[in-house]
Amino acid sequence: MTFARQIPLPFDPRPALGGEDFLVAPSNAGAVAWVERWPDWPSPGLVIVGDAGAGKTHLCHVFQALSGARPVTPETLGVQHADGVLDGAGALALDDAEGFLAAGLAEELLHLYNLAREGDVKFLLSAKAPPARWRVDLKDLSSRLNTLPVAEIDPPDDVLLTALIVKQFGDRQLAVDPDVLSYMLARMERTFAGVRDLIRAVDELALAEKRAVTKALVRRVLEGGDAAAP
Repeated sequence: MTFARQIPLPFDPRPALGGEDFLVAPSNAGAVAWVERWPDWPSPGLVIVGDAGAGKTHLCHVFQALSGARPVTPETLGVQHADGVLDGAGALALDDAEGFLAAGLAEELLHLYNLAREGDVKFLLSAKAPPARWRVDLKDLSSRLNTLPVAEIDPPDDVLLTALIVKQFGDRQLAVDPDVLSYMLARMERTFAGVRDLIRAVDELALAEKRAVTKALVRRVLEGGDAAAP
């Protein structure tokens, strides 16, 4: 029996195309729909926006699996430059787009944008904020980035929080009873990062003490301030 079947979920989580363990829920369905529309985007690129732990990197991997996109990092762009990065690429995925600006690669990013548009090579950018809030000193780059559609991943609701907790416990081969899940939902930090940090802390304590995951164990983690407010 899978962990997802042990606890009834209020929706039927489906995987995104190309992402067998990426759960699609109301809070991220819009962003996933945009990714799955590739290559029929109205612009050269798409920007996925969401908080830390929202699944932006995972969605970039989904896009890579779906499109065969080449992953681009500040390091590769700095070394290979726009021409080298684009050579033979059918699509591009740039996770943490703000990191390219922090690395002083605004000129290269502008060159990459222009070449990708000319070659009809679609690209996906991910970031914590939309381009209008990025620190872009290059006016031409700023104007181009601000023309791109932005798909936001909303903060998780109970539906997605439940699915995330079940999935992450399952990933760690930990069983969790429904009453423990309800206890966590009522008290934890209700963010993607909060789920990640809480599950990690609970797993570490359960492993260290060779105990099952119980409300008492979860309470100790929460009261210790490891991952969420009490």
